[in-house]
Amino acid sequence: MNQPLSIVKIGGHILDDPIAKKDFLSDFSKLEGLKILVHGGGRSASALAEQMQLNVQMVNGRRITDAKTLEVITMVYSGKINTSIVAELQGLNCNAVGCSGADANSIQSDKRPVSDIDFGFVGDIQAVNSSYISLLLHADLVPVFSAITHDNKGQLLNTNADTIAATLAIALASEFEVTLYYCFEKQGVLEDKDIPSSLITSIDQSRYQDLLTSGIISDGMLPKLKNCFDALEGQVSKVCIGQPSMLSSHSTNYTTLTL
Repeated sequence: MNQPLSIVKIGGHILDDPIAKKDFLSDFSKLEGLKILVHGGGRSASALAEQMQLNVQMVNGRRITDAKTLEVITMVYSGKINTSIVAELQGLNCNAVGCSGADANSIQSDKRPVSDIDFGFVGDIQAVNSSYISLLLHADLVPVFSAITHDNKGQLLNTNADTIAATLAIALASEFEVTLYYCFEKQGVLEDKDIPSSLITSIDQSRYQDLLTSGIISDGMLPKLKNCFDALEGQVSKVCIGQPSMLSSHSTNYTTLTL
């Protein structure tokens, strides 16, 4: 049986709340076994961009990234946020190491082609250096990935953190028994985003299509759930969406995705 591996993507609302962030990192540090953390930081990047009087544009939950915005995102994601997370995990005796997709050619992407929408410097993942990431894991290190990849020609690219988490999970699924967690501020996928008690505890592909058709899934949840099912189809063992409390074996209030 392959060794278990937890891949956890943390949402921006939790990163922006110092107390919630501290609690999450504590829970993450206590996760047994091998683990990887993936983060974005969209709200922090948007706030800095607005301070710099840069226009923030989003389409279907995805950011349009011009050259100036890419500079801000790189500073925030791979600089302030990534380094502070690594430092806080070290303080919790979790031997973390900061990573971007450019490090050891971890995640190589192509700049998204222009079609109906020009997303700018946004990367679509083409390859993952799973051997290097596996090497880090077997050295008892905890990789912490920011949402920055590269094109292997010197260009950094903004890449959706949910997609990075799913792609890493798929790339490592042949060597490890991977559980993929998407942690954010809500309990999971809700029938009504304003009513916590409307939690949907399990979603299969049929229910997923129904939720899409009814419009219950929208905005940022659209790419998130697509990534969930991509991961399951890529042989990832288990995919869950919910609050950080789901990292504890005692919690049952979250959404599980199944094929």
